[in-house]
Amino acid sequence: MGCITFGGGYAMLPIIERELVQRKKWATIDEVTDYFAIGQVTPGVIAVNVSTFIGIKKKGIPGGILCTLGFILPSLIIITLIAVFLKNFSHIPLIQYAFGGIRIAVGALILDTVIKLFKRAVKDWKALAICVAAFLLSAVFRASPVLLVISAGIAGFLLYRPHKKRPT
Repeated sequence: MGCITFGGGYAMLPIIERELVQRKKWATIDEVTDYFAIGQVTPGVIAVNVSTFIGIKKKGIPGGILCTLGFILPSLIIITLIAVFLKNFSHIPLIQYAFGGIRIAVGALILDTVIKLFKRAVKDWKALAICVAAFLLSAVFRASPVLLVISAGIAGFLLYRPHKKRPT
């Protein structure tokens, strides 16, 4: 997946869902969504982190290492070759137009991912409140994604934890 997709982890989510959840059944969509959330606050690329988590789930530490290498090596080789040749051709208008079209398609993939994640995650007013707060803090105040995810986790814990009933 790493060598055939553009746009980073969010643009890859539909492909990850199709391949790992629907086709191979290596994870549930809830697990993949959780992996994305954890991948957002851990160092590194989200999609690489997700592949590492899937590898660890399936085959332990060796599986995590192999999935990580299998995900990054093909794209590392391809991007190195592209960088060598693109330097010589990036000024050509046709190449610039092609990348403009690719950016638009990646935007559409990311929007599709956002809509799917929203539908899966926002099930009640509490989730909607967390979602709106996180969006506003990110879009308006440029809050750190790490702080947003940690704060949303704390809010989710506080809002959804079972309440102990007081003895009467």
